This record gives sequence, structure tokens and C-alpha cells, in this order.
Amino acid sequence: MFKIQTDLALETRELVQKGLGREIEGVEVEERKEFEDKIKITKVKINSIKGEAILQKPIGNYITIEADGLRDEDFEVQEQVSKVLADQLESLINVSQKSTVLVVGLGNWNVTPDSLGPKVVSKVLITRHLFEFVPDKIKDRRVRSVCAISPGVLGITGIETSEIISGIVQRIHPDLIIAIDALASRRLERISTAIQITDTGIVPGSGIGNERKGITKDTVGVPVVAIGVPMVVDAAIIANDAIDLLLERLKNETDRSSPLYMLLESIPDEDRFNLIKEVIFPYYGNLFVTPKDIDRIVENISTVIADGINKAIHPEVKENEEYRYVN
Repeated sequence: MFKIQTDLALETRELVQKGLGREIEGVEVEERKEFEDKIKITKVKINSIKGEAILQKPIGNYITIEADGLRDEDFEVQEQVSKVLADQLESLINVSQKSTVLVVGLGNWNVTPDSLGPKVVSKVLITRHLFEFVPDKIKDRRVRSVCAISPGVLGITGIETSEIISGIVQRIHPDLIIAIDALASRRLERISTAIQITDTGIVPGSGIGNERKGITKDTVGVPVVAIGVPMVVDAAIIANDAIDLLLERLKNETDRSSPLYMLLESIPDEDRFNLIKEVIFPYYGNLFVTPKDIDRIVENISTVIADGINKAIHPEVKENEEYRYVN
């Protein structure tokens, strides 16, 4: 089977299940809808080594929240998504009121589709410095100790992101890391409309074939929960899907006994996809595309994610009270 670039466990499971024609052994799936069916929540749990090997994803939980309202600027849906995100995030984290949380905004702030992580960090309620310098201002202890960093990428810093985070962990000893990153999808309709949360950590760049060292509990020493949103899709996938649709229409309008029908049936998916890659690669390498209004999309979705993180980490702080802990 040809390799489709995607960071979403949901999509990997869909592709493998389609090929097998049945559910995958060692993988549990739960689906439900909320808020008048405008929000879909899919939980993919890999609970065995066999499931891990088949999906090529670590054992753990992968929660995907999908809502078209995220793309359509439906503010009511966005507010509900932030609440769902907070609920799902709370279900994965195990921290006490005295815990310190490190929020890491992965990605390159100079490249708009990759700037989601830094954008989220700029909107998260940061409090660790208050505990150290003005503890009397937060004596009600309704907030947890939260610090954040946007470490950039290897091309900017010359340092692997995992090395930067490991150094920070050794210095401040957080109890949990929440990492935010832009992802790659294999479906156009999921660009900016899906949010994946996982307790397995993250491997930056894996969805676009530029895999870096992973940021996981094994590599940095503390639990890592990753939040990601698809912002790009492989151009070859778009071309492949378009050709696939064209071939299906041609087959529907062609006599099954004709040579043309047999020719259309004989074209393997893998050969077609590799041919498309051969056309694109010499000129652009691995070409990924993103919506033209990606700046607006990143701004909106970063607010939704930051709100969800704030609600999960500081559940007792109401939105109109956040001003008490800033400036």
C-alpha cells in the first residue's frame, strides 16, 4: 500500500480498515456527536503491540474533535469546541493543584501554516512567575503554575527541539508538558476543522516527511500530551483523489464488458499515486498546500485551543477573571 502523509491516527485507522475490510485487532474506536450533531468526537485507543504495529502509532489514546464551524467562523461552535477540548484534555492529564505545566508551542512562527503552536502559547494564561514573585496575588490558589515556550525549529536555532525541551525540563521540573503543533492531513475537509489530542507525545514534522526527534515521556522524562490541527495536505493526495473520482465516473458510464472498463479497472492505486509523485517531485519536492486564508484560520483556531487549555488547567478561573492574573 502506498504511503499517505497524515498525522491523524483517525485517518491512518480509516485507511488500514478500508484495506482490511474489518476493524483492526488491538484498536478500539468510539464515536459520538455533541451540540446538535455539529461536533463529532472520535476516540481511537491503541491497546496492544499488534495494533501499534499495524497503525504505526504508539500505544495510547487519540481523540479527534471535528467541527465544520471551526472553518466557517461559527463562534458558538468554536466556544463549544473549546469546552469539549477542555473536557477531553482533562481526561488525559493527571495533575494536582500544585503541579507545574509546561506548554510548548512547536513550529516556525515565520511560516503561517506552521505558526499554530507559537500563536497558542501567546494566548495561554501564564502563571508560574506569579507563584515566585507575587505569591500574595494568587493566594486563592485557583490557578496552577503554568509556563510556556516557543522553541522554534532546527533551521532557526540549530538545536533539536527535543534537546531544548529536555534542558528546560531539567531546570524547572514540570509535571506535564502540553505540546501544540500544526499537522498534515490526507483529506481537504479536515484542514482546520479537526483537533487531535493524544497522550503519546509527538514527533514534529512526521506528517510531511521531515521527521525530527520525538517529544515523548521517554525522550524528555515527563508525560507529554500533544494537541494538533491539520493545516496542510499533500498536493499529490489532492491530485490522486481528483483522478480517482474521474476514474469512478468513467467506469460508471462505461460498459463493464468493454476494453476501456477493463483498462480503468487495471490501474493500481499505488502506481497512480507514484506517477503523480513523479510529476510533482522534480519541480517542488514534497509539495504541501494550505488554504489561502490560512492567517485567519490560524488566528481563530489558536484562540479555540488556548481557551480549551486555559479551561482544563485553570478550571476554577472564569473567562472574565483572567485579567487578575496578567499585566
